[in-house]
Amino acid sequence: MNEEEYKQVSIKEFTRAVGKYDGSHAGVYKMCRKDYPDILAEIKKKPFERLVDIGCGTAPIISLLSQEYPNAHFTGIDLTPAMIEVAKSKNLPNADFVVGDAENLPFDNDSFDVAICSESFHHYPHPQAFFTSVARVLRPGGRLIIRDVTFKCKLIRWFANYIEMPILNKLGYGDVRIYSLSDVRNMSELAGFKILTLEKRGFMRLHCVAQKR
Repeated sequence: MNEEEYKQVSIKEFTRAVGKYDGSHAGVYKMCRKDYPDILAEIKKKPFERLVDIGCGTAPIISLLSQEYPNAHFTGIDLTPAMIEVAKSKNLPNADFVVGDAENLPFDNDSFDVAICSESFHHYPHPQAFFTSVARVLRPGGRLIIRDVTFKCKLIRWFANYIEMPILNKLGYGDVRIYSLSDVRNMSELAGFKILTLEKRGFMRLHCVAQKR
């Protein structure tokens, strides 16, 4: 599939999922919630005023942060309009939500102190464009926190990328690629980030914290 086809499949996938995304029967999407504690722990390490959640879905993380940091401002962006509609319906007082592309963020330069991306990165056809776009909208010293899927074993990654992904695409899922830790390091450094933390945690979880130089 080409870039636009991947994105359209992702929109269709998450439009179907919107009704159950926050619920107790979220299926595979329920796995994303296991990432929240590690993301929240990273956010707490440094004061911030403005945070953007890229691939925010129905805003489950921003909902938590909005209560804990009432004086901060939060922005959520997602490619799927139906997800943003649900996020807006939560009427969070210190948050706004926009439909947009993670590879071409519609924000001004130096807009945010923190950017988070939870289980969305493997849906991006051009991940380097994502890193470059995030670097542009972060303030100097701002942090990017990524949680996603990874495998240390090259054979398992090959199977996932060349056997499993094409099958999932035909079944209506917009997954593009699983990246190694070295892939993420190279892309982040090329965009001007300094890696603070990059490791595999728990069950196939990539944990990355990068700082804009």
